[in-house]
Amino acid sequence: MDELFPSFQTLKVNQRLLDFREPMVMGILNATPDSFYEGSRVRLMDETLTLAHRMVQEGAKMLDIGGHSTRPGAASVSLQEELDRVIPCIERLAAEFPDIVLSIDTYRLALAQAAIAAGAGLWNDIGGGNMDEGVFDWVIENQVPYILSHSVGRFSEVHQIPEYSYVVQDVWMDLRSKLDYFRSRGHHDLLIDPGFGFSKSLDHNYALLASLNSFTRLGAPVIVGLSRKTMIWKYLESDADHALNGTTALHAIAIAQGASILRVHDVKEAVEVIALGTKLKQHGLSNLY
Repeated sequence: MDELFPSFQTLKVNQRLLDFREPMVMGILNATPDSFYEGSRVRLMDETLTLAHRMVQEGAKMLDIGGHSTRPGAASVSLQEELDRVIPCIERLAAEFPDIVLSIDTYRLALAQAAIAAGAGLWNDIGGGNMDEGVFDWVIENQVPYILSHSVGRFSEVHQIPEYSYVVQDVWMDLRSKLDYFRSRGHHDLLIDPGFGFSKSLDHNYALLASLNSFTRLGAPVIVGLSRKTMIWKYLESDADHALNGTTALHAIAIAQGASILRVHDVKEAVEVIALGTKLKQHGLSNLY
């Protein structure tokens, strides 16, 4: 079984080894005017630094910077505009927080290349290599730590719902085949993301969360992006501004199912979920993580 599912629960980023035996929190910084949750939007450098300082003080070990909204109905922006939004942020954050892992949230290869050069240590690609040309080759050749996400099609299609035979199996097999490809070419610094909210219906998202533990068998740390998403507030007939309680509930379930990273808007609450889960583990909850 170990040969079928090799386990890599560490990640080398900027010459540092991250150990995911205890989960971590990644804070979301959106250098956009139109991301779905207003509380994560930062338009000015001072706003970015203020929010980043708060997230780090509250316990975030990673910060994920994006310059292109991926909410349903979001308009595409030019590469130059995305560069202008995120590169100054990354340069400043890298200088301000040398011990924090910075992640670039983009599907564009050219933007990822510029961000890594500017100080980002990790590429969070919602496209899973599907939305631009040459993604996997560049990641492998340069040994760039990479979040391998599941989605279907190009950026303009990411909120369309494809036909799945069985969504958990189909997503699992897609991620496994890509992981096998990376590993066959000698690249192991990978995280996997089932892609909640991308190419999924509401019920698809919940099916994936209920079976999240199966993704840990792929042998890479699992990151989940559930924070304030439509799957929470639409089902509860609310909105993103009032989705923190639902987010926290699902984060607890994700941790119990083996998630290694929570990608969140609200760091303090996510850190508390992990702390309480760790306490339960000390008292015999052996299947927590």
